[in-house]
Amino acid sequence: MKNVLFLCTGNSCRSILAEATFNHLAPPGWHAMSAGSKPTGEVHPRSLALLAREGIASAGYHSKSWDSLARTPDIVITVCASAAGESCPAYLGPVLRAHWGVDDPAHASGSEAQIDASFMRAYATLRARIEALLALPRATLDGAPDALKRELDRIAALHG
Repeated sequence: MKNVLFLCTGNSCRSILAEATFNHLAPPGWHAMSAGSKPTGEVHPRSLALLAREGIASAGYHSKSWDSLARTPDIVITVCASAAGESCPAYLGPVLRAHWGVDDPAHASGSEAQIDASFMRAYATLRARIEALLALPRATLDGAPDALKRELDRIAALHG
């Protein structure tokens, strides 16, 4: 079993979208979870609406702290937009780490259509990266951590 943690600050949008999408697409033996270093305490309603439109189950997902994880992650993927000056939490456990920065749609402004488009961009970016990860050969997924780390970094660069 491989446990993937999608980590950000608030755990209301990006990491929830990634967790739900990953679990929707993942093969047996893979499981995603999400958390925040300073969780908002609620999942953004637009995240839930987007998942519903995409046919992805969202029941049971909630904003939570990284201090209350049910499982120990094997891989931690941060999704904060550090390039935008956002502070990115650093998970200190002995895990494989990667950074897949995505702009936070929770801070989008403008018309309803512009805000919805911001959520859709975040989702589309995360989904493309998750699909690329899950398309890797099984030998890479289950093999040497340094090879998987290179692939995680390559995926982040290709789908940025």
